[in-house]
Amino acid sequence: GWGWVVMLAAMWCNGAVFGIQNSCGVLFVSMLQLFGGSEDKQQAFKTAWVSSLSMGMVFFCSPIVSIFTDLFGCRKVAVIGAAVGFAGLLSSSFVSTIEPLYFTYGILFACGCSFAYQPSLVILGHYFKKRLGLVNGIVTAGSSLFTVSLPFLLRVLIDSVGLYNTLRVLSVLMFILFLAGFTYKPLVSDTKDKEGGKKGKFRLPPGKKICNFSVFKVLSYRIWAFGIPAALFGYFVPYVHLMNHVKDRFGDSVPEEVLLLCLGITSGVGRLIFGRVADYIPGAKKVYLQVASFFFIGLMSMMIPLCHVFGALIAVCLFMGLFDGCFICIMAPIAFELVGAQDVSQAIGFLLGLMSIPMTVGPPIAGLLHDHLRTYDVAFYLAGVPPLIGGAILCFIPWVHERQKLKERAKPVDGETTEKMLENESTLVSDATEKPVKEMESGF
Repeated sequence: GWGWVVMLAAMWCNGAVFGIQNSCGVLFVSMLQLFGGSEDKQQAFKTAWVSSLSMGMVFFCSPIVSIFTDLFGCRKVAVIGAAVGFAGLLSSSFVSTIEPLYFTYGILFACGCSFAYQPSLVILGHYFKKRLGLVNGIVTAGSSLFTVSLPFLLRVLIDSVGLYNTLRVLSVLMFILFLAGFTYKPLVSDTKDKEGGKKGKFRLPPGKKICNFSVFKVLSYRIWAFGIPAALFGYFVPYVHLMNHVKDRFGDSVPEEVLLLCLGITSGVGRLIFGRVADYIPGAKKVYLQVASFFFIGLMSMMIPLCHVFGALIAVCLFMGLFDGCFICIMAPIAFELVGAQDVSQAIGFLLGLMSIPMTVGPPIAGLLHDHLRTYDVAFYLAGVPPLIGGAILCFIPWVHERQKLKERAKPVDGETTEKMLENESTLVSDATEKPVKEMESGF
């Protein structure tokens, strides 16, 4: 029964972390108004760094978090992470200029989120086996629920109490996350650790197990691990700049938060639909779903500047959210196919770490283009190019993976198999000679 409590805590974690991150467009507009002066020609560039640093650091810390989770357990890492995130978000509400936010919101809050988030996924495997797919679906739906509701709440809060008090209200979400971390009661027995202690062995695992770089020896994983970051240079641009683009084009006549609502709803639907579809696609061919999702995400980004009617923007966001859900939900199944069950956690950790670089760089470049051109059109057109290039790179993975499998099957033909055959023959001969001796002994 306690497993369902853990599931609700993990769902809150998923929602609080990515709900706040995905709603950054509303905070971005408020930060522009509060910190940006009319004489500052680079205000969008400077302000975009706050949100992009925050999202980038969540992923950048992932390889380190996976190591800490293995060493110290889910509960300790999640609780400390939530406490750091709470401190970062609360301290962000006391700044007077944009620069301190780079550290308090962009680094401290985001690192705390990363350390709180990853254990919430690991702990589910301790409590659930048969229903793990269903539980993962419910937990990841938490981010969609928060992404749908938070933009409207943030808009009401900012209009009524201002940005600083809004950040203090958001700190309450992180404090609840801190309490939720205490529910991650470990179920896996520490018998191996106890045995190691009795024998006088050092409890820390060897370096190779802490940082498993052997996953990069797999060519298909290498292509995947560098192809996805190549596709993500423009991925986070709409989340940061779309609200301000709508404000520039339509003014205050339209409710721009509806766009984040559309992204959140269809992202949740996409995760459920494509997660199920992926179960019917064999092996590494699941990658083709990610290829399709990047193609549509790139195309939708390029269509944003062409939408001169608000209804058209809603349609674009609905499609973008659907394929965003597709891209996210099949990351773990693809990693499992490429590197196997043993190395899958660190394979995902390394991938998320590599993803952090383009996700951090993309929005500030878009902001810089806006500052120089006074429009987001070129920024959105360029944001659509990397997903198309990255998708084209990923197309090679199923073919490469199949060739690798064939090579592995053909490998043990020379020395290894002959040695095994000789070993088998010797065991057969020894068994044959030992058998009559045993029979004679039993007769006596």
